[in-house]
Amino acid sequence: MKKVLIITYYWPPAGGPGVQRWLQFSKHLPEFGIQPIVYKPQNPSYPIKDSSLRSSPEVKVIEKSIFEPYAFAELLSKSNSKTISSGIIKSRKKQSWKERMMLYVRGNFFIPDARVLWVKPSISFLIDYIKHNEIETIITTGPPHSLHLIGLGLKNSYPDLHWIADFRDPWTTIGYHSALKLTEKSKQKHLALEKDVLNSADQLITTSFQTRAEFENKTKTPIEVITNGYEDITAEAELSENFTVSHIGSLLNDRNPKVLWEVLGELIDENLVFKDFFELKLIGKISDTVLESARSYGLKNYISVAGYLNHKDAIESQRSSQMLLLIEIDKPETRGIIPGKLFEYLASHRPILAIGPEGWDVSKIIAETDSGDCFTYEEKTRLKSYIEKAFKAFLNGKLKGNTKNIEHYSRRNLTQKLTQLIK
Repeated sequence: MKKVLIITYYWPPAGGPGVQRWLQFSKHLPEFGIQPIVYKPQNPSYPIKDSSLRSSPEVKVIEKSIFEPYAFAELLSKSNSKTISSGIIKSRKKQSWKERMMLYVRGNFFIPDARVLWVKPSISFLIDYIKHNEIETIITTGPPHSLHLIGLGLKNSYPDLHWIADFRDPWTTIGYHSALKLTEKSKQKHLALEKDVLNSADQLITTSFQTRAEFENKTKTPIEVITNGYEDITAEAELSENFTVSHIGSLLNDRNPKVLWEVLGELIDENLVFKDFFELKLIGKISDTVLESARSYGLKNYISVAGYLNHKDAIESQRSSQMLLLIEIDKPETRGIIPGKLFEYLASHRPILAIGPEGWDVSKIIAETDSGDCFTYEEKTRLKSYIEKAFKAFLNGKLKGNTKNIEHYSRRNLTQKLTQLIK
């Protein structure tokens, strides 16, 4: 079998979306004659853990200890450290002096991110490992983008090494980048490191078409889009008797669809039957700003907040919901973000209601698979009509997902595409 070394930060017991992509790819790689070797931190500080996740027994895992600044930051404020490390950053007006200080230190003293102290020890360790284990191909996956610096160091040591850099999110245009209180010098350092990685890797992978277009303007390195995907799950869940509209995953401060809250509030006021059946289910890390906003439109008594669920239970909640919400920040730089949960939503065969920026890559996939509809933050009238139509179908027992042509997004088929880049 051909060996490939996968350098990742997120691995079980990590929970959340960051772990799913390579956990599933590594499971399928042996089917195509590739032996995955995963390099991960020995003592990471994961903001979310999921004890239900397991790696395949065919995957070899090696690890090295890491110094985690977030673990140290918890001595100052455990809640603030967990919140910032999970990507939820309060608005400037609501930030305490501790939060402002932590953001400044995170943004300017740890470039590109708080895991940068793992880079040099990892390069030293892996230089020797590669030499003695006949590794010809390495894959780095970020965020955290500091892992790409490990790839850069290994490529400088072994110029013939085939290096694939996988970007689950963009680097300098990622949504929270502007909130890190970066100095001009720090901004330039980020850009310089990004340029080095993009130009030194042999192959780039992005999870969206917009990110590919962004990188094509920055480098001549070949770029392939390999989206996230879904695992084939045959288990069925009993549909909710209520008109349950669910969002699975984090809702950050700016991921706040006020137009949706307004529409739902109006429907509750205008339609007594809707009022009796409606339930808004929020599963995952939800910012106080989003909750306050939704409640201000009269939704307080209709919201259930479940917190983080393990992956198995999250899948069950998706399949039991009448409709699934997908929300993205309304900014041009988020047009290229295709959340991993979109593909699990597709596999649940429930209607998807997506709200995001104009030109969002997600809209292409929803249209291609006929799995729901996508709206901008300005389309209140069309959004309200869509929900009313879905509710009528629900009352008649005809609210079904018409999902089609999703096989392309199965993890196995995506892994087959990945193997062509590895071989």
